[in-house]
Amino acid sequence: MTVPLLHERFPAIVGRLPFRRLGTAPTPVRAVAGLSGVWVKDDGGYGTLYGGNKVRKLEWTLADLLRRGRRTVVTAGGTGSHHAVAVARYATAAGLRVAVVALEQPYDDHVARQAAAVRATGATVRRVRSVPAGYLAAGLLLARAAVTGGRPGLLPIGGSSPRGCLGYVEAALELAAQVASGELPAPRQVVVPVGSGGTAAGLALGLGLAGLPTQVVGVLVNDQTPMGEPQVRRLAEATARLLRRSGARLPAPAPLAPLTVRADWLGPGYGLATPASTAAAPWLADHAGVHAEPVYTAKAAAALRDLTGAEPGHGPVLYWHTADDLHLT
Repeated sequence: MTVPLLHERFPAIVGRLPFRRLGTAPTPVRAVAGLSGVWVKDDGGYGTLYGGNKVRKLEWTLADLLRRGRRTVVTAGGTGSHHAVAVARYATAAGLRVAVVALEQPYDDHVARQAAAVRATGATVRRVRSVPAGYLAAGLLLARAAVTGGRPGLLPIGGSSPRGCLGYVEAALELAAQVASGELPAPRQVVVPVGSGGTAAGLALGLGLAGLPTQVVGVLVNDQTPMGEPQVRRLAEATARLLRRSGARLPAPAPLAPLTVRADWLGPGYGLATPASTAAAPWLADHAGVHAEPVYTAKAAAALRDLTGAEPGHGPVLYWHTADDLHLT
């Protein structure tokens, strides 16, 4: 698949919402072994230089930066941010300079590998200890790049702008096509981690546009810049407004899928493991053949385990795997 489904569905947006293909679509769906009615959609390997949900967002945001002639991209995330790795690798490969504001988070081997991957690209990294300090550092980096002719552009934490959310509107349309072709039944629920909210927001809009009878169950993993249900819903609505302004014929209000965001599996905070997430990672590998990392996907896997165990046979339930701990190379 080379042309995005959003461009096929809404031809009027093609000139206004550019797209740059960075991965191979569609990503696979498969039944989870030993769990009746449970499926996985594996975005962990989506991408060439790095994989996961951040790459789908970059297909829209990086294309926009390049169209606008930006030479530097400034972004932010945790010290072990998947978004920072994706931006650093793909933007550098596209000829842009990269500056990352890295908010300190609990340090472990996973975070160390992520941080090293960002540094290996030659990106400028500014480490900070608080969100307010991060805003200040980002402002200074943008100003410095502007003064030196860097023509900077800003990408928010997680790439979760309305433009970035288009990546998961696109992904939801992709899932709908897989349902239509008989690869899996229409899910009753989609379970997905919520950090900056863009993945859940895009899915809520995309599933609504596709007409699937599916609820988005967002599993909150971030207490630094928390995204509850109202914030995710507003982000989805802002994405719908972007599509309308760009020429797409969408009803108003946007037909969002049912959405809930739950903090039951957050534990003591962002990047801190819980007994449930520690147990869920090997369970997910054994049953679904995907490898959870500790910050996002292990907590979503814990939610999947609890939800399907508490209500066996209530599916179909789809676990959307957004990052793979083995994909960092």
